[in-house]
Amino acid sequence: MKPKATLKQIAKELNVSVSTVSKALSNSPEISEPTKIKIQEFAKLKNYKPNNVAINLKNRSTKTIGVIIPNILNPFFAKVFSGIESKANEKGYNVITCISNESLEKEIHTMDMLSNGTIDGFILSISEETQKKQEFKHFKDIISEGIPIVMFDRISDEVNCDKVVVDDFDSSVSAVNHLIKLDCKKIALVSSIDNLSVGKLRAQGYIKALNDNDIPINKDLIIRTDNPDEFDFRMQELLDKHEIDAVFALDEHTSTMAMKLAIKKGIKIPEELSVIGFADGVWSRRMTPSLSTISQHGVEIGEAAAKLLIEKLESKEEEYTYTTTVIKTELRQRDSTKKL
Repeated sequence: MKPKATLKQIAKELNVSVSTVSKALSNSPEISEPTKIKIQEFAKLKNYKPNNVAINLKNRSTKTIGVIIPNILNPFFAKVFSGIESKANEKGYNVITCISNESLEKEIHTMDMLSNGTIDGFILSISEETQKKQEFKHFKDIISEGIPIVMFDRISDEVNCDKVVVDDFDSSVSAVNHLIKLDCKKIALVSSIDNLSVGKLRAQGYIKALNDNDIPINKDLIIRTDNPDEFDFRMQELLDKHEIDAVFALDEHTSTMAMKLAIKKGIKIPEELSVIGFADGVWSRRMTPSLSTISQHGVEIGEAAAKLLIEKLESKEEEYTYTTTVIKTELRQRDSTKKL
């Protein structure tokens, strides 16, 4: 690989000052046109590339956003990232993406690594371990250093920052009400994300809908865990021991496994069992029957988060006010629910 020249090397070879080289390369009007052209052409010949980190530390701006997502395999996060990147590119910002892998330690390490002048601000969704341990000091420390954060989906009320969420509670109430309108009365709630803030809100929505419709809450029809393997065992047990006419699943794993186990047991969907899942990945549409889902509009969430962060970065205000943007969900009816 051809070695890259430095400002000092260019200045020495052309017998000019480093300041003259720097000004010529930044197209300063202080440098005469012939000198400017000479230096710029020589720098190009010598494969000179500006040291962006040094420039950014001086200017206090990188035009780069750090994005931290918990899980690369979750299609929801891929959609959110797509929205972030689209809005960032539109506004002239670059994006660096990292994956916390649901780890508190990796989340902290990533934020430390990127907050040294590499990025201007963060967009992130909190890792599973962070929410489980309720450890949010690293977020507060970053914000106290003057680096803004926008949280999406998985958030913490303890951290003062902008947030973008979906209406988890209200959309759960609406989905369960839809099942009740289909004449479902024995509605199971299944979740493998009970340690996450979104899982808790969705479960509360289920309970509210049953209470509003005077349907007794049967604890035997509720599976709330944070262990997918444990869920699979308990779901099989639920189907073997109890009669249910609907499943409200709070995440993609539970929705797909509930359908798979029900079909294996010979239960007809949707004639005998209606299923609504809180996810809208590619598998929802490709399953047979296709899965009715609450779509979270991931792209829109990403665009809203990027817009909030960029507005903060470009604001001249000394005092910030923080907002929570709520993105409305949509119930997409497919073949796993009866038609009204």
